[in-house]
Amino acid sequence: MADMILSPDARPLMLGTLPISPIAWGMWRLASPDGHDDIGAVIARIEAALEAGITLFDTADIYGAGEPIGFGGAEVLLGKALAARPDLRARMVIATKGGIWPGKPYDSSPAYLDAALDASLARLGVERVELYQIHRRDFLTHPRDVAAALAAMVDSGKVAHIGVSNYSPAEVDALQAFLPFPLVSTQPEFSALRYQPLYDGTLDQAMARGMAVLAWSPLGGGALVGGDHPAAALLAAQGARYGVDAAAAALSWMMVHPARIVPIVGSQSPLRILAARDAYAVQWTSGEWYAVLAAARGERLP
Repeated sequence: MADMILSPDARPLMLGTLPISPIAWGMWRLASPDGHDDIGAVIARIEAALEAGITLFDTADIYGAGEPIGFGGAEVLLGKALAARPDLRARMVIATKGGIWPGKPYDSSPAYLDAALDASLARLGVERVELYQIHRRDFLTHPRDVAAALAAMVDSGKVAHIGVSNYSPAEVDALQAFLPFPLVSTQPEFSALRYQPLYDGTLDQAMARGMAVLAWSPLGGGALVGGDHPAAALLAAQGARYGVDAAAAALSWMMVHPARIVPIVGSQSPLRILAARDAYAVQWTSGEWYAVLAAARGERLP
């Protein structure tokens, strides 16, 4: 029997009621020390993402903490870019996150989340975001109270849809039990090196519930690009077969999963952002796909 051929699907997928691109661009490194005040450079990155077909833009209030621009810095930069080029906003689905405060570290109390959302909207210079996500679980706030805060955000019109980041399937279940609407997304760390969501129920739950899977660090923190890990070597070889690099193959590897995982590309280079679309060129047989997983695990699959 011929081996199944797997290809990334370039068609939009749904985030609740919103169509989104199969690849997203993330801003966790936007507020870097080199040129963090260069709004022209930020606009160039946004334009590169849009040219690559990316419509989902992922940020968070914590992005910028530890950098000269500080907490909220990435949102400020995005807000300045949108103020300079308001025409870009209509082409973007903006997702942001809250619930982490340096030194606290987590707070999902209703009062905190309400203030955090308003602060994010002010930094972004917008009245509404398409997706608001709890960034990490606050163990000291009952999911009933978190749900009440999130429902109020949607009722206010400030947020279109709600998702979670770094939540376990059990934590998703607990929060969902108190919400009057479905969670539309989950954002785990996932790559060929961080493959636990394949096994811990994260992807299965997302498929069962129809949640979008927004994967952060899809290149394994860079270890899958030019690294000496056996999985990186397989990805580089697979990319070379299709005339693209290991990064494109790494994105493609996760995108062919039936959960239609959305990798969040973190590059701040317009050329590298544009190159994300090379992922659509790479095809896989199921044998090739599982070979990467086996290499990542460092053992033969059972």
